[in-house]
Amino acid sequence: MSQPAEPATVATPTRTRARSSATSPVEGKGRRSRAKRSRQARVTIRKVGPWSVLKFSLLFYLCVVAVIMGALMILYGVLGAIGALDSVTRLIRDLFADQTFEIHGDWLFTRGVAIGIAMVILWSLVNVFVAFLYNLISDIVGGIEVTLSERR
Repeated sequence: MSQPAEPATVATPTRTRARSSATSPVEGKGRRSRAKRSRQARVTIRKVGPWSVLKFSLLFYLCVVAVIMGALMILYGVLGAIGALDSVTRLIRDLFADQTFEIHGDWLFTRGVAIGIAMVILWSLVNVFVAFLYNLISDIVGGIEVTLSERR
């Protein structure tokens, strides 16, 4: 049987002194300039929520597919405007002796959207699988330690 999950532990913030180039003792009335301080905290990422990974992945990959489809539409429009699509159509008709060949943009883009949606689902599920795998491995090795620091 599996053991109950341990509560997440967060290290207490530690203060470190940032390097300062202006540490001359003869500044103003003999006072030293104050060194800038930044807070740092070391945290350990123990678990990753599969539901949040799924939501983020779906949105991310949908945006990627939208950008790719937009770029392909622009490319198709430019190729149509300069006459490259007509030239390719004539070339294929001459090479294969098929006078009924045509390039249909609607057919291309509906298939492209269908393939894009299938890839969004596939890669989102791959990311969820990786999240589950990370959760299993982090139980063994303890997770990933990250140092967070505050900018000033």
